[in-house]
Amino acid sequence: MSLARAQSLLALARAKGARIATAESCTGGLISGAITEVAGSSDIFDRGFVTYSNAAKQAMLSVRADTLATFGAVSEAVAREMAEGALAFSDATIAVSVTGIAGPGGSEFKPEGRVCFGLAQRGQPTWVETVEFGARGRHQVRAATVAHALNMLLHALTARR
Repeated sequence: MSLARAQSLLALARAKGARIATAESCTGGLISGAITEVAGSSDIFDRGFVTYSNAAKQAMLSVRADTLATFGAVSEAVAREMAEGALAFSDATIAVSVTGIAGPGGSEFKPEGRVCFGLAQRGQPTWVETVEFGARGRHQVRAATVAHALNMLLHALTARR
């Protein structure tokens, strides 16, 4: 299913003249992998940042230490800064970010299956959202996260003039 989404994304991004960057934590590069699984993806994919640790988020994407301390890594605030950092440190016109708890584990306040997404586009306000995928297991949470991120990109590019 992600392959079909990635193929649609490639065609749409190519038609719109868009270049994509990703900033991934809980997916560890799976979104980038899904996009680059499609032949010709170099036409639209600029780069992916895998920032699993907080230190990597700070060093590679300029996520602020006070944002991490105040909200935690799994938050819309961090997803926003990750997406904006990916856009700033790339040649992309659109960037998607993900940070979450794939499992197993979690807490009362940040349960397994919670993923925060960010979408940044040049000249547009950054959009963030949190999706509760539930405790369905690490593999399923990560697969659902990839699918959702690809859908966010498709939606944003469809709405783009």
